[in-house]
Amino acid sequence: MKLRSTITKKNTVIRKWHLIDLSGQTLGRACVKIAHILMGKDKPSFSFQRDDGDYVIAINTDKIVVTGKKLTDKIYYHHTAFAGHLKEMSLKDMMSKDSRQVIMHGVNGMLSKNKQRDRRLARLKLFTGSEHPYGDKIK
Repeated sequence: MKLRSTITKKNTVIRKWHLIDLSGQTLGRACVKIAHILMGKDKPSFSFQRDDGDYVIAINTDKIVVTGKKLTDKIYYHHTAFAGHLKEMSLKDMMSKDSRQVIMHGVNGMLSKNKQRDRRLARLKLFTGSEHPYGDKIK
């Protein structure tokens, strides 16, 4: 039985679980797909003011692919709040340190900048390998 709407009569949202294998996928395209599912843009009942997105489990984040010279040329910056402490890290270093942060940073930039961003990012579960503890949630 397929539901036509994700909103029930009591205005509760039915959230599905999606499994995305990132091995061999391009970084930006994978982040766009994840952001659309988190926002609920793939549902016919999508509305900007309502948060009715689904859960996303992304596995094999260390096997993501980038094109061109992004591994050496793409730089991530962060500031430590001390004067003169602007830190930078290339994509290659970030992938070797924690590849989940690269995906999280990309999806974070693609979500709308409002109160719902943190709630949507909390529904994103990232894993470097193919094992995850949410096997019973996925149908």
